[in-house]
Amino acid sequence: MKTNKSTGEILREKREEKGLLLRHVSAELDIDTAILSKIERNERKATKEQILKLAEILDLDKDNLIIQYLSEKILYEIKNEKLGSKALKVAEQKMKYISKNKSGN
Repeated sequence: MKTNKSTGEILREKREEKGLLLRHVSAELDIDTAILSKIERNERKATKEQILKLAEILDLDKDNLIIQYLSEKILYEIKNEKLGSKALKVAEQKMKYISKNKSGN
C-alpha cells in the first residue's frame, strides 16, 4: 500500500468501491456518521482501534493500514520542523539499535 494518498482517501475509496454507505460503516464502528466523514476528509484522525476495525470492515490489509496510519502520525508531528527529516533518520537508527539490543538479551 505504498501510496501518497492519505489514510482518509484510502478509506473513502475502498468504502465506495465496496458500495458501502457512510452510515453503515459508521454504525459498525459505533461512531457518528459525521465523524467518519471527517476521518475520510482528513479533518479528524481516527484512533488505532478504529483503523483496525475499518481494515476489517473494508477488507484492507491491517498491517499496511496501520503503517499508513503511523506514518501520518509521525509526519504531522514533524512536518513543520526544520530538522524533521534529520530527526526521523536518527529515530530510525535508534529503533534499529533498540531492536538489536532487545534481541540480544
